[in-house]
Amino acid sequence: MVPAMTNLQRFKPQPDQRLTFLNEFIRRPGLVGSVIPSSRFLERKIVSTAEVTRASSVVELGPGTGGTTRAVLRALPTSSRILAIELSAQFTAVLRRHPDPRLAVEHGSAADIRAALDRHQMEPPDVVLSGIPFSTMPNRLGRRIIEEVWSSLAPGGRFVAYQFRDRVSVLGRQIIGRPKVDIELLNVPPMRLYCWKKPR
Repeated sequence: MVPAMTNLQRFKPQPDQRLTFLNEFIRRPGLVGSVIPSSRFLERKIVSTAEVTRASSVVELGPGTGGTTRAVLRALPTSSRILAIELSAQFTAVLRRHPDPRLAVEHGSAADIRAALDRHQMEPPDVVLSGIPFSTMPNRLGRRIIEEVWSSLAPGGRFVAYQFRDRVSVLGRQIIGRPKVDIELLNVPPMRLYCWKKPR
């Protein structure tokens, strides 16, 4: 009899995915932003902060090899959908191997979120998650992404960005106001979670 997987095993990325993540970090550190994927503790906090269990449509920006994506899929209602937008071709290939039919994968830029939603015939999202490193991109691009996220969100929707540095908070305050801030220390590196809620 095969023993059931523990929560730890379910949250651990597969070895080939960790290697893919490391290789892509070495090739493009400014785009990946971290040497290893998110911890299971950070994944759980992201899911909780974003209130994923209530969402009918989710967009994830910069999903990497899909650790957070899998955590979202476990919490997401069966009738809901998630669109993962990833700039790395290597990460996109990994994500497209996931068998869950609720997951759509777009190889492209986070700045084109509304066009991606149209291509996949998805409604305005209740949640947008972002792990892309705003601290390594030009301010102009960072502002454009935040504006696109805010325009695409459904009324009452949440934008949750998990970041090592506070650049997204600085840019976000100029455009969409002050976020709520939390921190997850059980991650390498420790991550801040910034959450904005769009008025209804």
